[in-house]
Amino acid sequence: MTSAFDAVLLSYDEPMANALHRRLGRVLGGTVKRLHGVRGMRRAYRLCAELADTEQFFLADGDFSIDTRFPAAGVEPLADGISMRVWRAVNPVNGLTYGYGGLKLIRRDALRKTGEAVDVLAALPGKVEFCEDTAGTTRFNQSSYHAWKAGFRECAMLTRGSEYGMADADVQDRLDAWTASREGDFASYAAAGARDGIAFARDAARDPAQFDLLNDPAWLRERFTAGHGEQAVAG
Repeated sequence: MTSAFDAVLLSYDEPMANALHRRLGRVLGGTVKRLHGVRGMRRAYRLCAELADTEQFFLADGDFSIDTRFPAAGVEPLADGISMRVWRAVNPVNGLTYGYGGLKLIRRDALRKTGEAVDVLAALPGKVEFCEDTAGTTRFNQSSYHAWKAGFRECAMLTRGSEYGMADADVQDRLDAWTASREGDFASYAAAGARDGIAFARDAARDPAQFDLLNDPAWLRERFTAGHGEQAVAG
């Protein structure tokens, strides 16, 4: 059965985005729209809202691999006051399963009113609902750079302080898991990115404006190349 909601896959430079886009369409049972290569994360999310034809729609990252058993036709609409529902995703390098990289059901109107948080979706008006069910796997470890970037951005934001109100003990558990990443492809780069992200966040605490760099693709690529580029090529 086809889902009652539109769906948009938001991609930038993920190597497997084409295949994962097709997979999403097969599982959701309809046409999945796509926004690709837009600079500026906040702008990209807002443009996704304009692509969707239903007021509530599924939003997937370009590296999200949906579980073929995901019960799309049975998904209930968001209740009043809820801006977004997040399904969990399996992390392929560290054994964690949580909202990072997971599937979202989101309101178009909420995306149009995002605030200025570094984690753009943390600035939605209204409440966020975290679902205990797992919708798929976040396949960010498609290259040395993408694995590093995932660890860097996530651990920099966790070290800065969770914008979703996560308890300190939970934050530390996730930091520990990321820095110990050893499973799957390019796990060592995810671990290195995690360590680099923690160090960056501690330095940036003296100049909070630096955290905006976490959403700058060119800066992230340069940072990776400066610290790990030669190793990545040699490996």
